[in-house]
Amino acid sequence: MNGIHDMGGMHGFGPINPEIDEPVFHADWERRMFALWTAAFAAGMYNDNEFRFAVESRSPADYLNDSYYEHWLICMEQVLINKGQFERADLEAIWANAGNSANAGAPSGEGAKQALPADQVIPVFMTGASARVDADVAPKFKSGDAIIARNLNPAGHTRLPRYLRGRHGTIESDHGVFGYPDTMAHGDGETPQHVYCVRFSAREVWGESAPSRDSFYVDMWDDYLDPA
Repeated sequence: MNGIHDMGGMHGFGPINPEIDEPVFHADWERRMFALWTAAFAAGMYNDNEFRFAVESRSPADYLNDSYYEHWLICMEQVLINKGQFERADLEAIWANAGNSANAGAPSGEGAKQALPADQVIPVFMTGASARVDADVAPKFKSGDAIIARNLNPAGHTRLPRYLRGRHGTIESDHGVFGYPDTMAHGDGETPQHVYCVRFSAREVWGESAPSRDSFYVDMWDDYLDPA
């Protein structure tokens, strides 16, 4: 979708000032949020394309004002409610009882999920929706092919940035077959297809003021591309 999350090429947001020696987490609750998200994903409660779409669907004011892990918390709650894992009233009851017991609201018995082993946390998080799909799908392009990114404006989820739509590039390599985010985000199946590393010149995207020798590389699915 065309939302505030897709900020590439937009002006007026001020300089980017990286935090010196920035910690991985700024507060303990962020650490716990990371753990909760990863455990729920590993349990199959959602895929991360569904989660991304929830983040993208936030209002511009909320998207810009809330912190990174606040997005995670709010959107994880909404996705799990939408998928019938629990109701809003259940969540409110957990929050109301949070100070009464260290195990308030914790699942038990047959409905409880097995804890994600510590040594699996990083592999689960790093693969996410990027795991290869075992499907015999013919590639539409090969290394060296000239392409043009389609000018799509979908209402749903997409990984095709606005600043690349209608731009010309070159296929550098083929990563293999993966699920298609645009359908996976909405429960419409994997739609397996090839993902390519595509090179775009800086001037093709940003105009003549960009350095003439600069290029950048973006991973793109078959359905984002047409032959140039």
